[in-house]
Amino acid sequence: MSAFTSFRGRTAVVTGGASGLGKGIAKQLIDEGMQVVIGDIEESALQRTAAEIGAVGIRTDVSDFASVRSLAEQVRRRFGTAHVVCNNAGIGSMGRIADLTIEDWRWMIGVNLWGVIHGVQAFLPMLRANPDGGHIVNTASIGGFVTMPGLGAYAVTKHGIVALTETLAQELAEDGSKVGVTALCPGPVRTNIKTSSRNRPASLGPGALRDIDLEQTEFGASVRWIEPEEVGRIVVAAIRRGDLYAFTHPEQLGAVEERLKSIVRSKP
Repeated sequence: MSAFTSFRGRTAVVTGGASGLGKGIAKQLIDEGMQVVIGDIEESALQRTAAEIGAVGIRTDVSDFASVRSLAEQVRRRFGTAHVVCNNAGIGSMGRIADLTIEDWRWMIGVNLWGVIHGVQAFLPMLRANPDGGHIVNTASIGGFVTMPGLGAYAVTKHGIVALTETLAQELAEDGSKVGVTALCPGPVRTNIKTSSRNRPASLGPGALRDIDLEQTEFGASVRWIEPEEVGRIVVAAIRRGDLYAFTHPEQLGAVEERLKSIVRSKP
């Protein structure tokens, strides 16, 4: 993997940057001396956060490629290029697969998976053109490796992000590229993903996906919760080392290991 170690004076882009993980990542990149552009669908929150942390805010709907392409074009016009791109925007509403509507799937896949695809499509050529390379961080989840009831649609998108990131890493390595890529795999982090439905497009109508505050559930009481700023530090360290994976909760890797063992045990 290619490592990117020169942050100061360079430019970073973080989608979903108005709050939560994105804000934590953006703040840390600013602390490292980067010029940071945050994209978010919530205009008022976006501008408040941009003013608070010293970023540039550009409204972006990651489910719309034209919007993400416009974000890239505005970054290019203002800063010349980007060096770090964090495809982070995401939703986390829950619902059992049998209850989901097609519109539920379109919303979840449109934001979580297409949002990352759009970010890679719009920004990868820019990073590859940099003589000093760059780095892409795609926000997946521990749910990109394990599953649980009620989070099927979410897990589908996060497994997809892991596959995209792993394959992109292999292809960049084949090319001898100076661009690195990381799958950020958070466990429980205190964000407003528990209110994802606030941004569900009215055009999709009602569905079966529901917002649940996992911290208030039995599961939430049994795990370690961290703050977004800690995730920002983990991301910066992963970029510096050129890590393919960045897990925020190493203690949860036991569940991943068990899944892999069960796959191996299933062979004839």
